[in-house]
Amino acid sequence: MEYGSLPDISYNAYITSETVNEQIRSEKVAETGVLGDGGVRVTHYWIYSPGYGSLKWEEFYKEGIMAISREELGDLREYGSRSDMREAFMEARDDGRSYKMASLETWQFVHEIQLGDVIFAKYGTDTVIGKGIVESDYIYDPNRSDGYVNIRKVRWTNNGLRPHPGKAITKILTDVTAYTGYVEKLNALYDKTDDYEEEEKVVGCEEYSRSDFLNDVFMDEEMYDDLVDRLRMKKNIILQGPPGVGKTYAAKRLACSFMGEIDPNRIMTVQFHQSYGYEDFIMGYRPTSEGYEIKDGPFYSFCKKAEADEDNDYFFIIDEINRGNISKIFGELFMLIESDKRKVSIRLMYKDELFSIPKNLYIIGTMNTADRSLAMIDYALRRRFSFFTLEPALTQQGFIEYCESKKSKELNKLVETVRSLNAAIESDPSLGRGYCIGHSYLMVSGPVDQKTLRSMVVHDLIPLLEEYWFDEPTKIREWEDRLLRSVE
Repeated sequence: MEYGSLPDISYNAYITSETVNEQIRSEKVAETGVLGDGGVRVTHYWIYSPGYGSLKWEEFYKEGIMAISREELGDLREYGSRSDMREAFMEARDDGRSYKMASLETWQFVHEIQLGDVIFAKYGTDTVIGKGIVESDYIYDPNRSDGYVNIRKVRWTNNGLRPHPGKAITKILTDVTAYTGYVEKLNALYDKTDDYEEEEKVVGCEEYSRSDFLNDVFMDEEMYDDLVDRLRMKKNIILQGPPGVGKTYAAKRLACSFMGEIDPNRIMTVQFHQSYGYEDFIMGYRPTSEGYEIKDGPFYSFCKKAEADEDNDYFFIIDEINRGNISKIFGELFMLIESDKRKVSIRLMYKDELFSIPKNLYIIGTMNTADRSLAMIDYALRRRFSFFTLEPALTQQGFIEYCESKKSKELNKLVETVRSLNAAIESDPSLGRGYCIGHSYLMVSGPVDQKTLRSMVVHDLIPLLEEYWFDEPTKIREWEDRLLRSVE
């Protein structure tokens, strides 16, 4: 069963009735694609479901492909037009449906996707699960045993769950190039920052040890050992701290060091937000071509994966855990995450099934202590997690060595100024320690020059201070002047 027969307009917050005319125009140029200045085809952006219910994602990600089935149609290059495909669908399936959308998706997969196009893989209508770049023309492989015989090679550059901006369209494949605002939001989901780095960033070597972690993360040995011991005993920890201390960066590397190797298949990351719920996390009803079906959420699926591999440890990372309504998201499973309740079974709300959280599953949450919009964490959550505070590492030996490697007097002056600024923030009764500025604000991958440092101050540090001291403009101007003078 596939989404091909669903109407494609009303299910997308961005592709609405107001843009029907634009979509029709896009279909009329299907033979040639959208053209940019000078007649050169611009990069196209596509939303894509990897298999029914996105169940083929992990397999397609490993193989480096995207695929659709349509097995009954044979080699799709044999059809001279979309109308021919549509007739072939109607004849092969003989169920009275028009297959207008299915033929459009299939035609686009074969003829409109081009090398260099960007693919966003999605799960349901609420979650984006990956991003990639097309690297081959259409390939027909009748020897595939799973029925997904129509493929294209894709270099998947990102693998990680992100909340979809609005509701995603339910079609298997949709060209969203014309909706530039929407595309910008999709691209922003996978912007690379130190505090939100993808699993594939740490892929590259098989082993990952305690010393590797200490080389990558500015943390002393005593804290690391305490962290690992507590994680082993409690099974649930939260890394909390001010912005820019690398909480998510540390969480993923902590998981790898605990496992002793880099295996992204045993790490899953989700991000909580205010509208995230039980149906997104555990399971819930989702629309299909026949109505609605119960679909498994990432936590349920990952628990089942860990349960089937008891000899290995699995890590579920929840970024921004304090942004979600924990009771709403975990529901009846909140009790089961306690270390002494693992393997205790409870009957699920949506299924007549006894479910338990396996002992080899560890939960690592991250929490920003400087977010004013969030309520205090309730005691039920605190009892189930151990909390570790990550501090700005401006005085850590590793960060000092980083600064020395840049050979920049201006950077050293800026670091000293930020240390003084953090002391002022910590002593401010309206702010405190949880609002200090983290070291990642002062780190760049390339060469450091005056222009880069000034841009860092103007666009990163000063806006943060304007948020902190919005009612104290004199204090903002004082520190703005000191920061700018330090990089001159």
